[in-house]
Amino acid sequence: MNTEHQPFAIKPVFTNWRAYYDITKPKVVALLVLTALVGMSLSVPGGLPWQLLIPAMLGIGLLSSAAAAINHIVDEKIDTVMGRTHNRPLPEGRLSVTNAIIFATTMACLGFVILYSLVNPLTAFLTLAGLVGYSFVYTMYLKRATPQNITIGGLAGAIPPLLGWTAMTNEITPNALLLVLIIFTWTPPHFWALAIHRKDDYAKVNIPMLPVTHGVSFTKTQILLYTVLLFLVCLLPYLVGMSNWLYLIGACSLNVIFFAYAFQLKFHAKTDTAMATFKFSIVHLMLLFIILLLDHYWLPIG
Repeated sequence: MNTEHQPFAIKPVFTNWRAYYDITKPKVVALLVLTALVGMSLSVPGGLPWQLLIPAMLGIGLLSSAAAAINHIVDEKIDTVMGRTHNRPLPEGRLSVTNAIIFATTMACLGFVILYSLVNPLTAFLTLAGLVGYSFVYTMYLKRATPQNITIGGLAGAIPPLLGWTAMTNEITPNALLLVLIIFTWTPPHFWALAIHRKDDYAKVNIPMLPVTHGVSFTKTQILLYTVLLFLVCLLPYLVGMSNWLYLIGACSLNVIFFAYAFQLKFHAKTDTAMATFKFSIVHLMLLFIILLLDHYWLPIG
């Protein structure tokens, strides 16, 4: 049921907590916050000061959740049609657009104030820029305008390690940008695998995802090439002295597996290969950053 024209009525959050929880995309936000935590940890030797750690994690998490909620609001109409998203809170009528807007705005304002007042203005404005980039530039424009939407718009989702880094140091450094580059390179093969699986859904709502505009075979080739590029990019933390042998072994192993999935998708695909590749890509990024974290504390450089 579409709720766009329902009468104005603000229900207490706790009477419908699951719907509010769902529009924050908690699993996605958890992965973003993990990468931010790794950025924090790699930016300084030793432990993290809790006076910065707690508000930084909270502020980044709130603004990331707000961005996810805005994505739900903007995509409400196409979510109603797509099989993957028709059961989200807004298309199902479990939450009104008005309440979702109020909820997202509240989280965004609270997150920004926490970061600005308790962390530093640089981190606050960079996190806000990430929200604007994902929620408005990508979701409202790029997603509907170009098949390279995720390649360009992926930068907004790649900045959490930089946010963690600036939260601790109040400066942007090449090593912080290297962590951003890893996620930026990872994003296209991650998302295009899902786009192949949901090609018909995207075609139905006129979203120009790469498999729709250039075909599945071309997209599979792009995924394969990007996994090779990702392999090379993931070597850089070791090559520039950010990490030690534990990360090198872990990164090589994970990227060989990712390449194997992409190779199978290109040359020996089964009906579930695209979705399997998508699911592994999530595991890949999560384990890669956990290994970065373990390497940093178990095998400190210098």
